[in-house]
Amino acid sequence: MKSKHLIFVIALFVTCSGCDVAKQAGSAYNLTQCKFSYNTITNLSLAGTNLSKGLTAANILQLTSLLSGNASSVPLNFTLNLNVANPNQSAASLNGLQYTLIIDDVQFTTGAINQAFNVAAGETQVLPLSIGLDLATLLKDESKNAILSIAKNFLGIGSRQSNVSFQLKPTFDIGGYSLASPAFIPVNFSFGGK
Repeated sequence: MKSKHLIFVIALFVTCSGCDVAKQAGSAYNLTQCKFSYNTITNLSLAGTNLSKGLTAANILQLTSLLSGNASSVPLNFTLNLNVANPNQSAASLNGLQYTLIIDDVQFTTGAINQAFNVAAGETQVLPLSIGLDLATLLKDESKNAILSIAKNFLGIGSRQSNVSFQLKPTFDIGGYSLASPAFIPVNFSFGGK
C-alpha cells in the first residue's frame, strides 16, 4: 500500500514538473512573439552630469569642451525604456538578456542584464534597461564625428536624427536551466535631431 502511495506521489511530482517546464517553455516562446518598441531614454548622465532635467548653458559649454577634447574617460549612462506588447493568450517572460547597441552604424556597446521580466497576456509593459559605456573609447577612432553627432542627440542639441539598432537576445529559465534565444530580436528607432 505504501509503495502505491509513493508511486502516486512520484508520478504527481513528475507530472507537475512537466507542467512547469511546459509553462516556462510557453512563456519563453510567447516572448519571441512580443512586439518591442522604443518608449523613452531616462536617467541620462554624461561625465557625471545628470541631464535628466535638461541642460543649462554651463552644462552645454562643459560637455561640448569635454567631447571635443582628449578626455581619457567620458562615461555615458542611461536607461533605455522599451515597450513590450504581448499579443498572446498567456504570459511572456525572460530571466535576462544579452544586447548589442548600434547607433548610426557604430557599435556602441554590448552587454548582459540579469533581470526577470514578465508581461501578462494581452498587456504592454515597459522594460527598463540600464546601459553604461565610455564615449572616450569610441572618440579615438575614425567614427569620432559620428560619435559627436550621437552625443549631441543624447543631449538634445543635435541637428540630425540618429538611427538606433538595439539587438536583444533573451535568456530563459526552463526546467532549472538557463537557455538563450537562438536569434536576436531587433528593435529599431530614431531619436534626436531637429
